[in-house]
Amino acid sequence: MTISSFNPPIRTLMGPGPSDVHPRILEALSRPTIGHLDPVFVEMMEETKALLQYAFQTDNALTMPVSAPGSAGMETCFANLVEPGDKVIVCQNGVFGGRMKENVERCGGSAVMVEDDWGEAVDLAKVETALENHKDAKILAFVHAETSTGARSDAKELVELAHRHDCLTIVDAVTSLGGSELKVDDWQIDAIYSGTQKCLSCAPGISPISFSERALDKVRNRSGKVQSWFLDLNLVMGYWGGGQKRAYHHTAPVNGLYGLHEALVMLQEEGLGNAWTRHTKMHNALKAGLEAMGLDFIVDEAHRLPQLNAVSIPEGVDDATVRGRLLNEYNLELGAGLGALAGKVWRIGLMGHSARAENILLCVGALEAILSDLRAPINTGVALAAVQQSLQS
Repeated sequence: MTISSFNPPIRTLMGPGPSDVHPRILEALSRPTIGHLDPVFVEMMEETKALLQYAFQTDNALTMPVSAPGSAGMETCFANLVEPGDKVIVCQNGVFGGRMKENVERCGGSAVMVEDDWGEAVDLAKVETALENHKDAKILAFVHAETSTGARSDAKELVELAHRHDCLTIVDAVTSLGGSELKVDDWQIDAIYSGTQKCLSCAPGISPISFSERALDKVRNRSGKVQSWFLDLNLVMGYWGGGQKRAYHHTAPVNGLYGLHEALVMLQEEGLGNAWTRHTKMHNALKAGLEAMGLDFIVDEAHRLPQLNAVSIPEGVDDATVRGRLLNEYNLELGAGLGALAGKVWRIGLMGHSARAENILLCVGALEAILSDLRAPINTGVALAAVQQSLQS
C-alpha cells in the first residue's frame, strides 16, 4: 500500500476545541527548527514566560508551558501538590471536575466531592460546608470554565473560601485563559493550568501553568518524590528556570513553542481586556441569532461563558445528523454534548480566532438551513438579521 501526504480539509472550528488557528500562528509553526538548548531559543523561552505572566495576570516566577496538552498541565498541578493521604475537596459540575477526582486518587489522595448539576456554577455554600466539615483538607480544586457545559464558576470567591480554611487551590482555566476575566495574582490562585488550543488560538499540544510561592513551598517540602518524573517541577525548572544556563530535561516541542509565542504576542497586541470584550461581543451576536431562531441556552446568563455555548437541541432533532451535515455540507464543526448531556446539547465554541463575525453568520445560517430542512420547530428568516443587529450595536 502506498500512502501519500496528508492534506486535511479546511474546516471552520466552532466546537469545544481546538479553535481556528490564526494564519500568523500557522506561519510561526513552520519556521526553521533549532535546538532546544540553543541560546536564541532560550531567549524566546524567557519571552514566552513573560507573555504567559501577562496572560495569567501574575508575577509568579514559575509560569511556564508544559510540553504536553492541557491534561498534562492538570496532572502537573496534582502530581506536584497532592501527596499520599492528602485530603482534597474537588468541585464537580461537569466532566472535568471528574478528571480532577481521578488525579487526586491516582496521587494517593482522598477526594471529597462537592457536586452540582451540570450547567450550574459551583455552589459557594456547598464548598464552605465541605471545608468546615473537613478541616484537615489540604487543597480545593475546581474548574473555572467548565468546557462540557459552558458554565463559569466564581474563582475569586472560591479561592478566598479556600484560603480562609488554610487550603491551597488548583484551578482549571483551560477554556477561560484569554477569553474570560482571569487574574491569578489579584485572586491569589495557587496553581492553575490551561491549554493552547482554546482562546489562545494556537495548535493543541502545550499547557501553560502557573504556581504561586505558597504552592511551591509545598512542592519543595514534600515528604516523598513526585510520582511523575516527567512532570516533577523540581526537575523541570532546571530547564525552564531563569537565566541562560539550562539543564537538559526533555526535548521541548520547539516549533509548537514558536506557535505559542506568536499567539501570546497577538494577545498582547490586542490587549487582554480587549480580548475578553471581543469574546463577549461575539457571544452576544451568536445569542441573538440562536434565540431569534428559538434555541435555548442551558446555562443561566449570570454564569454563562461567552466562549463556550451549550445550546439545547430542538425536540425531535437527531444530534449526529445535524453535526454530520454541518461538517459535510459546510465544513463547520460543532461539538456534541458529553456525559448526561450527550444528544441533548450542541457545544458551540467562540474561542480565539474562531470568535469572529463571519463564523457566527456561517454557523447561524447553516443551522437554520439544516434545521428547516429537517422540519424542526424553529423560527425562520429572522436569525441572521438578529446577528447583524447585535454586531452593529
